[in-house]
Amino acid sequence: MIVEAALLQVIPGKEKEYEEAFREASVLISSMKGYLSHELQRCHEVKGKYLLLVKWETIEDHTIGFRQSLEYIQWKQLLHHFYDPFPVVEHFEAVSLN
Repeated sequence: MIVEAALLQVIPGKEKEYEEAFREASVLISSMKGYLSHELQRCHEVKGKYLLLVKWETIEDHTIGFRQSLEYIQWKQLLHHFYDPFPVVEHFEAVSLN
């Protein structure tokens, strides 16, 4: 399993509109092959800052399956204009602690 993580900074005053758009966009990502779950967290200390975590079966499910899909084009149209600056997206995998 891979966790996609992104710190998102939303343009000031657009937070409510962003959260509504994100609810709509959630339907798109959750329909994708390899998608397991996602969550959006709102920061307490910094207004307009969010953390997006998406769990995928494989990194390719995100980087190829989702990012090269029609659903991703819709995702971008719904969400990308809210970000300033544009976020860095990174991928993580669990570390065995045994």
